[in-house]
Amino acid sequence: MLAKDLLSDVIPSLKTSDTGLDALNWMEIFRVSHLPIVNNSEFLGLISDSDIYDLNKAEEPIGAHQLSLMKPFVYHYQHIYDVIEIASRLQLTVIPVLDDNKEYLGVITQSDLLHRFADLIAAHTPGGIIEMEIQKNDYSLSEIARIIEDSEAKVLSLYVSQPEPGGRLIVTIKLNRSDIQPVLNAFDRYGYQVRTTYIGEGVSDVKANENYDALMKYLNI
Repeated sequence: MLAKDLLSDVIPSLKTSDTGLDALNWMEIFRVSHLPIVNNSEFLGLISDSDIYDLNKAEEPIGAHQLSLMKPFVYHYQHIYDVIEIASRLQLTVIPVLDDNKEYLGVITQSDLLHRFADLIAAHTPGGIIEMEIQKNDYSLSEIARIIEDSEAKVLSLYVSQPEPGGRLIVTIKLNRSDIQPVLNAFDRYGYQVRTTYIGEGVSDVKANENYDALMKYLNI
């Protein structure tokens, strides 16, 4: 999934002749805190609601002020993971997208990004979730997949994190079935340490339930 596939068709760009009040009005309508300023097809930067409040003259054209604008962007061919990284690092509500010539194509909204990422990790598809803790040297995606498929299940999504540098890996797996006991039994036979599971309407670990509910609420904002 590339940046060009995530472009919003409703978020407008600002011109330097637009006023701060115009910008705040659009931000309120579309529930964003940033908007791009574009001169023809040249991306000049992002302006935030706090930038406008700092001007103290929101009724004047934006171009009448000396602004120090952020200029974050992604190219149209970059992957959704790159878009998520820059949005998260800079806490952006919109992410500008440029073509190969650095001409402005549009923006990706934080809300659309989260919903598309939810699709990517199969968050809306019924199925069980298993979270395992594995030593880095013991991690083998092919073996994990084989164990799951031998248990008559399929991997819908899988992601790996390492909370502490040099520490154990946390592997989170979304399966295509809610009855995950055969998979858990197989992992136990192979010596894998399962930390938590989420199964249908019930949970086998209170912390896992809290984390999953928080993620679902965040993805549905």
